[in-house]
Amino acid sequence: MTTRRASCSCGRLTVLCSGEPDKISLCHCLDCQRRTGSTYGIAAFFKSEDVEVRGEARTYTSDADSGAAVTFRFCPNCGSTVLWEPHRKPGITAVAVGSFADPAFPAPTQSVNTETRHPWVVPIN
Repeated sequence: MTTRRASCSCGRLTVLCSGEPDKISLCHCLDCQRRTGSTYGIAAFFKSEDVEVRGEARTYTSDADSGAAVTFRFCPNCGSTVLWEPHRKPGITAVAVGSFADPAFPAPTQSVNTETRHPWVVPIN
């Protein structure tokens, strides 16, 4: 079984993910844009029991575009958001694909919230 390691910028908060992600999404919502400082965020969704968090994390909960709450976990030292739990999908944990720092990580399989994307960003669907 494949195990992948994700971490924050300073390495104090790490996540071990077992197996393959259920899906990988490229999100264009304004909240992901603000969170990442990019025009989108990319998340790999795993079953929560396949995700092991190591190190200290702080949390921030806010409502997503869907209206459902999402709890973000970030490093209190460097501020990197590494993972989050969408409340509308119990038992699922999202991990920021960039936190894996792995050029061989599988590509996103869907674009979501494309209505708020920048016009020069081409969705993958």
